[in-house]
Amino acid sequence: MSVFDYDLFVIGGGSGGVRAARIAASEGGAHVGLAEEYRLGGTCVIRGCVPKKLMVFASEFPQMVRDARAYGWDIAPPVANWDAFQTNLKAELDRLEAAYRATLKGVDVQVYPQRARLVDAHRVALDDGQIITAAHILVATGGRPFVPDIEGAELGVTSNEVFHLSAVPKRVLVVGGGFIASEFASIFNGLGAVVTLAYRGDAILRGFDREATAHVASAMQARGVTVLTGCDVTKLQKTATGVQALFATDVGLEADLVLFATGRVPNSQDLGLEALGVGLGAGGEVLVDGFSQTSIPSIFAVGDVTDRVSLTPVAIREGHAFADTIFLGKSRQMDYENIPSAIFTQPEMGTVGLTEEQAIKRGDIAIYSTQFRPMRSMFAGQDEKVLFKLVVCATSDKVLGCHIVGPQAGEMIQLVAIAVKMGATKAQFDSTVAVHPTMSEELVTLRKPTRILPKSQ
Repeated sequence: MSVFDYDLFVIGGGSGGVRAARIAASEGGAHVGLAEEYRLGGTCVIRGCVPKKLMVFASEFPQMVRDARAYGWDIAPPVANWDAFQTNLKAELDRLEAAYRATLKGVDVQVYPQRARLVDAHRVALDDGQIITAAHILVATGGRPFVPDIEGAELGVTSNEVFHLSAVPKRVLVVGGGFIASEFASIFNGLGAVVTLAYRGDAILRGFDREATAHVASAMQARGVTVLTGCDVTKLQKTATGVQALFATDVGLEADLVLFATGRVPNSQDLGLEALGVGLGAGGEVLVDGFSQTSIPSIFAVGDVTDRVSLTPVAIREGHAFADTIFLGKSRQMDYENIPSAIFTQPEMGTVGLTEEQAIKRGDIAIYSTQFRPMRSMFAGQDEKVLFKLVVCATSDKVLGCHIVGPQAGEMIQLVAIAVKMGATKAQFDSTVAVHPTMSEELVTLRKPTRILPKSQ
């Protein structure tokens, strides 16, 4: 009989924590407890990727209606019912949370709806005063939005609050230049707001392929988003008609809504980690090894709280690998190479593997890139182009990266990622028969490189 209350106790009911708990209990036979102070599902399900993607869908319908007219459909100008959308959104999130709860109940994971803090290597204290012991403790508390320390910051909102707006604002200022900022700028633009995106860097979507992100930025501006780079917001102040944002250049801009999308930080505060001597990085991230183990052998961490690769599917894989290793006897580490991702801007971007900037530092490369107007939107009279780009090793012919900007780029990149993960060569891409007429056939018809670049020093 175990001397502990649980074989595993998980702090955090998001995607990574729930996956670890489920696998440990259902496949590893572990007795598992889990504490979640807010709602099961975590950031992704409750106030992240899922509600955001539904808002993306909602914001795309006006353009669909405009396109439909070009195809001969007699459709009246669309009128959005925001209350109806919010009602349906809440119902969907409730459904997903209930599904998470049912999943954990089905494998006998005991859920504690309250905050938990570490007492020592094997004890956890709940807010109600209860002390729980566990052989292994997994910290999976995710991250939270970062808000810059400026005067009047409380007048803005973050991605936590943006899903609960009572109405679509007419004027929106998005502060930031990452994928969350760019996505919400596109969403509100699609919903009919006048949108300005202010970013202190020289180009949005830093860290992604520069040619692809420049294409996204140009298309966003053509759709009506004002993109201000080199622009640092230094102060917010209330006015009679909205919120005034002041920039470092002393220029001001008034908006009905200011959204801070200035990055996220690990949710590691007030968990008792520092007192126990668990190693933390400069940004508060929990430091772990390849098996997600901290400096204390019985304490592990997965997901955004470790700030390795902050993506929901990565957190899920990390949680699964942890459970396999500890409770199923399958020693396994997460593989971080060639992780695909999608940025749900309008137009959408999908990416996997190395950017041109990363690849050229490793060796000589060949770039295959094309831009064109796709059949569907060209017929509707749209000028917007899509971009397809392959980054190829000039010596081995291996495809090192793929970057797509256009409709359904996220769906396409998931399939391309399989080939890139398998180490496919450009010759193998070329030997694949095209599906015609599609946008994606360009992936296998790019015969000549647009440029060949030597390794940079």
